[in-house]
Order: sequence, then C-alpha cells, then structure tokens
Amino acid sequence: MAEYIIFAFFSGNLAEYFIQHVAIGIICLFLCMITSYFIGNINPAIILGKIYGVDVRKEGSGNAGTTNVLRTVGKKAGVITLLVDVAKGFIPTFFAHVITGSITLPMLCGICVVAGHMWPVIFGFRGGKGVATSFGILLAAQPILALILLGIVALGILVTRRMSVGVICAVLLAVPIGYYLDHENLVWITILAILILVKHRDNIKRIIKGTEPKISFGNRDTKGKNQ
Repeated sequence: MAEYIIFAFFSGNLAEYFIQHVAIGIICLFLCMITSYFIGNINPAIILGKIYGVDVRKEGSGNAGTTNVLRTVGKKAGVITLLVDVAKGFIPTFFAHVITGSITLPMLCGICVVAGHMWPVIFGFRGGKGVATSFGILLAAQPILALILLGIVALGILVTRRMSVGVICAVLLAVPIGYYLDHENLVWITILAILILVKHRDNIKRIIKGTEPKISFGNRDTKGKNQ
C-alpha cells in the first residue's frame, strides 16, 4: 500500500486514491456505527410494555430490561425481551466478523449497539443497562468468555438472590479473564465493562448501603421503585 501511495502522489492521483480507499472506508465505517446504534434503539422491554399497557421505565426499578419486564409485565414478555436483547448484540457482531474477518469493526459495531440500547434517541435516551446485549456481543466475538461470565452471573444470583450482584461480579472479572483468554479484545471488553458499571451505579450504591432488593418474580410486581 505504501508503494501505491508514493506512486499515486507522483502520478497526481493522490486525491483519487483518497476518495476510493480512505474516504469511502470512513463513510462505510460511519454508516455501520449509525446503523448499529439504531439497532440498539430497538428496545423490546419498552415496546412490549406498551403493548401490555405498562411503561417499564415508570414501574418496578424503572429499567428497560429483562428483569424489570419479568417483574412488571410477566415471564413470557421477559423471555422475549431477553432473547431480542441478546440477538441484537449477537447478529450485527457476528455478521460483521464474518464479512470483515477481523474483530475491530465487529466490536466497534457492538459498542454502538450497546450505546443505542442504553441511550436510545427514539425513547428519549432512556434505555436499559445493556447486560443481555453485551452478552450477545461477546457470544459472537468471544463465546468462551461469554459463557464463563454467564456462569459467574448465575452463581452470584444463586448465592445472593440479587441480579445486580451477579452482573457486577461478572463485569469486574470480565477484564482479567478476557486478558487471560485473548488480549485482542481487551480494549473492547474494558469499554463494555465501564458502560455497564456506569449504568449500574445506583445498584452499586444500594449494595453498599445494604438496601439492594432480592429477586422476586411475579407476573406484575410493581412494588418498590428501588428494585
């Protein structure tokens, strides 16, 4: 490529080279990022809640995610929410990886999907916490890590009966485990971990105070705004 750039410079075709290779690449990257962000805007928790006549952002914990849907809408809606959130992280990341053969663009698209899920412009920037979507991304990019973290979440829930504790434990361990398994994804894993921790800051405060509630799955349990 360096030889071609030198040749293009001396032949007067540098502008043509830039347009054909650099500018088009930047435009494609920008379009992929924007598309991924709006895929993240597809929030099944909010959509299903409206179908059932419930605004999940005003009930239960106020979070537009699986756990709150289980509490405020029901198990069926909760399962659908979980599957869609995982899929919208998995599908863009998986296909971007297949098409490019690298991990940089897929993970960048995945980060944009999570950002769109957490701060969806079409829902007033009030979205979910990105746990299921991040799991979908890691399942496509680094499945072994994804399954290990899933086990940590499950163990944390079994021991404490608090979803947030399991998630936070998994997030804190994601970077060291990711470092051990594959250095290539470490930057992206770190970004995902930071984003999830930021969205769980209220949970962390309640855990420290000892006021974080335990899991209670009812069909339409709208008790306790702090859940």
